Amino acid sequence: MSIFGRKKEHENLDIAIAESTNIILNRLNGMQPKIAVILGSGLGGVADAADVVATIPYTDLPGFPRPSVEGHAGTLIAGTIDGVPAIFLKGRAHLYEGVGPAPLKVMIRTMKTLGVEVLFLTNAAGSLRPEAPAGELIAIADQINFTGLNVLAGPNDDAWGPRFPPMDNAYDAELRGMLFNAAAAIGTPLIEGTYAGFLGPTFETPAEIRMVKAMGGDSVGMSTVSECIIARHCGLKVVGCSAITNMAAGMGDEALSHDQTIEWAAIAGQKLTKLVLRFISDWGVQKGLKKAA
Repeated sequence: MSIFGRKKEHENLDIAIAESTNIILNRLNGMQPKIAVILGSGLGGVADAADVVATIPYTDLPGFPRPSVEGHAGTLIAGTIDGVPAIFLKGRAHLYEGVGPAPLKVMIRTMKTLGVEVLFLTNAAGSLRPEAPAGELIAIADQINFTGLNVLAGPNDDAWGPRFPPMDNAYDAELRGMLFNAAAAIGTPLIEGTYAGFLGPTFETPAEIRMVKAMGGDSVGMSTVSECIIARHCGLKVVGCSAITNMAAGMGDEALSHDQTIEWAAIAGQKLTKLVLRFISDWGVQKGLKKAA
């Protein structure tokens, strides 16, 4: 694509972001969201705890992803959690679905335009840690991008971020500390680890899992890494947590399947829901959005 084509692409993205932002703002009744949560496979129930202000299908938002995978509703829920204004993005589009980076950029940059400061990424993932089997949670401390793609490749859009954004604090250390404090407060076991993101849609081979383990990975999945890159590029802070749905290939006896992912996401999702809600509440106290109990 020529430089003129790239410029036009940037302009089209900005138009979609502006239109989506206006649609959302018109439905928020003055609410100013400060935190957004992307809910992974089978984890959409987290949004059910919100005092809902608006429900907007992604199909009503120009440029937003159009998820095609079971467990990804494709709905934006805006509301409050314990008085803290938040947005829940129920479902994501994955690169393996044939979508390019554009819908991910539109969704995340729209959050930035709305005034969101923190993006909380969740996913369903396979575990490489025996102490974190299916049904447990792993806080994401760092990531490895095995997708073969960096979503910022091509001419940089300087209006959103620098050409070479640093990723040394991709998952904010202070926010991760708050996540562990929230887990301790509600009695939920939580360990931290490095998330390895593959392109998919195939599950990883046992050899690939051995490679990931040798390189320091603790969980694997098919999402999240691109969203983190886009968020950090435009200045959003990121915190993340994986709901473990299986032991990674070669580390367990059960055959891997998406049905298994959905089944165990529902179980781990109960723990994740409590953790996300407590984190949002505690973060709201820190930001002065609500008073301490």
